[in-house]
Amino acid sequence: MEPLSWFEIITRVFIQFMPVWVALIVLFTLSIVYKRRLGLYGKLFDSTIGMIGFALVMFWVFTGIFGAMDMIITHDPLAQVSGMKNKVPGTPISGAEDGQYAYYLFGGDNLARDVFSRMVKGAWVVVQIAPLATLFAFMVGITLGLPAGYYGGRLDTLLSFLANLILAFPVILLFYLLVTPEIVATGIPNYMATVLFVFPLVFVGVLLNSRYKTQPSIRTPLLIVVLGVMGLIYLSVISQAGTAVAILPAFMDFINVPGNILVVFVSVVFVNSPTVFRIVRGLAMDIKTRDYVAAAQTRCEGTWYIMLWEILPNARGPLIVDFCLRIGYTTILLGTLGFFGLGLSPESPDWGTTINDGRRLLAIYLHPAIVPALSLLSMVLGLNLLADGLREESLRD
Repeated sequence: MEPLSWFEIITRVFIQFMPVWVALIVLFTLSIVYKRRLGLYGKLFDSTIGMIGFALVMFWVFTGIFGAMDMIITHDPLAQVSGMKNKVPGTPISGAEDGQYAYYLFGGDNLARDVFSRMVKGAWVVVQIAPLATLFAFMVGITLGLPAGYYGGRLDTLLSFLANLILAFPVILLFYLLVTPEIVATGIPNYMATVLFVFPLVFVGVLLNSRYKTQPSIRTPLLIVVLGVMGLIYLSVISQAGTAVAILPAFMDFINVPGNILVVFVSVVFVNSPTVFRIVRGLAMDIKTRDYVAAAQTRCEGTWYIMLWEILPNARGPLIVDFCLRIGYTTILLGTLGFFGLGLSPESPDWGTTINDGRRLLAIYLHPAIVPALSLLSMVLGLNLLADGLREESLRD
C-alpha cells in the first residue's frame, strides 16, 4: 500500500472523530435553542470568544470519553507494531491483519506505537484528573475560605498563615517533593488524601444542614442518604491495599484508584487549594458588608447559611472563571509532570509523557512531540477563552 497524502490523512482523521462532531452538534444545537433558560451557561452562547473556547474544551472532553470507549482510536496506544518505529504520518502497516487499521495516521513513535491513538487516550487522562482535582481543590478552598473571610480574627490569621506557607514554595518544587518515590514510600500522599478528600463531605453536609435546618423531617433522611453514599465512596477512594491506609476489605473497595494517579491527584489538590482559599477569603470579606447579608443577619439566619446561601452564590462569577483557568493550569502541571517522568507511569499516553518521548528525536521526526504539544496547547487555549467568555458574561449578570 502507498503512504497516505496529507489530504487523505486529514479526511481519515475527520472520519475517526465523527462521534465527537455529532456530540458537539447536538450539544450546541440544544444549548443555543434553550440558552435563555440556562442561566450563565446559556449567556455564554452570546459571546463569540466563549463559544470558541467552549467548543475547544468540549472537543477534548468528548474525545476523551469516546476514546475511552475505543470509538476513535485506531490501535492499542500501548501496542508496538513491528516496522513502525518513528514512521511518518500516513505510513501503511505492512502485513496488516484482518480488522486491523491499515495505517498509522499520525505516524509511529520511538517505540513503534501509534501517535494518533496515544493522543486520543491522553485526552482521557486529562479529562479524568484535571477537572475533578480542581473541583476538590475548590471544595477545600471554599470550606476554609468562607469562615476565614467571614469571621476574620485569629481563625483568619491562622488559615492565611498556613496558605501562605504552602504558597511560599515554588509549585514545581512542591510537585517534585510530593511525587518522588521516596516520599510516596512513606505513605504521606495517602495520609494527605485522607485529610483532603474529607472536605467534600464536610462541604455537602454543612450545605444541606444549613439549608434544611428548620425542616428536620427532610434534613435528617437527606443527610443520612447523601453522606452515607459519599462516605462509602470516600473510604473506597482513600483505601489502598498494601498501604498504611487500607481501611476497607477487598470486597467493599469498589473504587480502585491506581497509586500513581492518586499521588498526582493529591498533589494537584494540595497545590491549588491555598490559592482558591485566598480568592474565596477575599470575596467573603467584601460581600459580607453588603445589605443582603445584613438582612440575613437581622433574620437571625445561621452563619453557615449566610456564608453558603448568601455570600457564595454572589461570588459565583469570579469563582467560575477561576475554575476554568485553574483547570488549564492543572492541565499544564500534568503535562509538566509527565514531561519530567514524575507521577504517572512511564508508558502512560498522557500528553506530557508523549512529548518527552518524542523530544529526543525532534531534529529528525517532529510528529511524535508536535501532535501532543498541539493537543495540550488547544486544550489550555480553549479553557482560557472559555474563562474570558464567562468573565465577560458574568460582568453583565
